[in-house]
Amino acid sequence: MHAPPSPTPVSVGFAVHPGGAGVAFAALHEADGGRSVVRIAFRCRPLVALGGRDVAYAALAAVAGALLECGRRDVVFRVAEAGLVTDLTQRRTLPAALTVPYVELRCRLNRFATARFDVRPGDPAVRELTARARAEASFDIAA
Repeated sequence: MHAPPSPTPVSVGFAVHPGGAGVAFAALHEADGGRSVVRIAFRCRPLVALGGRDVAYAALAAVAGALLECGRRDVVFRVAEAGLVTDLTQRRTLPAALTVPYVELRCRLNRFATARFDVRPGDPAVRELTARARAEASFDIAA
């Protein structure tokens, strides 16, 4: 018998321009020590009142969709946003404006065999990817 494959760690960094063009970078950390980075554009009209939660949902949904398209089914998302993980792992009331984005994200995550989260606000890979995304989004060329 073979042991099931261990989930691929995926560091995620993202940003959005106030106009709605967003970009996410995802670094896939392979078991052999290799790392590949993918760029995923997305759109999201950020609402200040949501404190970035809407942007995090849109970015993670875009990353999840890209991973599913390339056949990944077992992942551990490394993210900096503890609130995003809390929203996804605990039952709590969400603002009405997050209902549809939450359902869309949850539907994508449910297609994975394994989709776990690791909150890593100080992780160098997450910080680097976030910095890349912010630099690109600041020019409104992301999506």
